[in-house]
Amino acid sequence: MPWSPRAALFWDLVLGVLGTLAFLIDLGADLWAASQYVLSGRYLWAALVLALLGLSSVALQLFSWVWLRADLSSPHAPKPPSHCLALLHVLQLGYLYRCVQGLRQGLLVWRQEVPTQFDLAYADFLSLDISMLRLFETFLEMTPQLTLVLAIMLQSGSAEYYQWVSTCTSFVGISWALLDYHRALRTCLPSKPLLGLGASVIYFLWNLLLLWPRVLVVALFSALFPRYVALHFLGLWLVLLFWVWLQGTDFMPDPCSEWLYRATVATILYFSWFNVAEGRTRGRATIHLAFLLNDSLLLVVTWVTQSTWLPSGCLLQRLLPAAGACFLLGLALRLVYYRWLHPSCRWEPDQVDGTWGLHSLEGRQLPQNRRMAHLAKNFFPKGRDEAALPWKGEVNGVL
Repeated sequence: MPWSPRAALFWDLVLGVLGTLAFLIDLGADLWAASQYVLSGRYLWAALVLALLGLSSVALQLFSWVWLRADLSSPHAPKPPSHCLALLHVLQLGYLYRCVQGLRQGLLVWRQEVPTQFDLAYADFLSLDISMLRLFETFLEMTPQLTLVLAIMLQSGSAEYYQWVSTCTSFVGISWALLDYHRALRTCLPSKPLLGLGASVIYFLWNLLLLWPRVLVVALFSALFPRYVALHFLGLWLVLLFWVWLQGTDFMPDPCSEWLYRATVATILYFSWFNVAEGRTRGRATIHLAFLLNDSLLLVVTWVTQSTWLPSGCLLQRLLPAAGACFLLGLALRLVYYRWLHPSCRWEPDQVDGTWGLHSLEGRQLPQNRRMAHLAKNFFPKGRDEAALPWKGEVNGVL
């Protein structure tokens, strides 16, 4: 192989290893923080950390199991027996099994002098599912954990060393998952445009700068009104779940698991934007941004007007202007990205609609991840010939 493609395969393998290590490190940091809370007698905080960790893990295993069951009849590489897969998911090891499977396939492709089209396509198939699961885990566990840790730090007026470790690993994990997910989506495009360094930096920054003020506002509200934050989340989550249902999502293989997907998307929308349907995405993204902005302002007004301030109240005078500046800068970078760096392409029917419709030179059908390809079709705009149509002229957004 030429050096450039081989170097790209090696870089993909390194990113896969780093992503798996980041997941394990974040898991270890959460368990470490929970143990420290128990040792210091803060049992409620430890219970909240473990509850978030357990709920996100169960949801992650359900997604992985449903997808594997749907793919059992596909012409993939050999898999363990179904009862072994079920046991792995019951033991909460399904996601790690997928990571190991993806790394083995990536190493196999990299070691080949000239990788076959089937091996390359199967490596892409595995990495797409892993990226999607990593994104779900990010917003079901890492982001709520980060909000909880920040609320604890603000409420107590001090920070322990393990809390700083948990905060740093959460920020790294969230940023990594967002960039890796967007990078994975681009592999579903027919032209497969590369995500350059400049585009990667801008995409990383605008997501981080828009997410940080939202997490901070919710954390401040949680620190001052710990009894009402659950009601706030549940109320908004139900509204967002209804909105997702109105868009008629069709991502999972059956109606029951589709509701799991909708519930997860509603949780993501509580913190950030996520597109689930094709069409006039610009309008939906604007509505969602205005909705979150108004909700965040209401939360700010609620705790600013209270006479009881947090022990770290002096820090709030710096956090508020910083959060506002981050939001404005993130919004500007988001506009820059969509105006000049977001790719467009011409979608052919067999590129998305057919799960196993592509053929390799070896005569075997190439695996294609229809789930992620369907999302990519929603997230990326159509080419100029299709954009001329009045009902398909909107620029589709990404997370």
